Amino acid sequence: MNNTSGSERQCEGMVERHIVMPSQATAYKVGMMKILELRENAKTKLGDSFDIREYHDVVLSNGAIPLDLLEKLVDEWVASKV
Repeated sequence: MNNTSGSERQCEGMVERHIVMPSQATAYKVGMMKILELRENAKTKLGDSFDIREYHDVVLSNGAIPLDLLEKLVDEWVASKV
């Protein structure tokens, strides 16, 4: 509780949720790391042509999808910009 602005009840709820569904937190973190990896790869390949708004459109426009499909979509977007 020292590291959040949440109430005691909110903090307890978060801990309880992680105890009940630890895979949810793991899946969230794995997805976050993959999205950041894809963004860095796109930035490297596109240089000054990289547009964070377009990248976000690619990542968010299809909703919840498997990470391998997301990677394919990002790779296709990068290829279309080169």
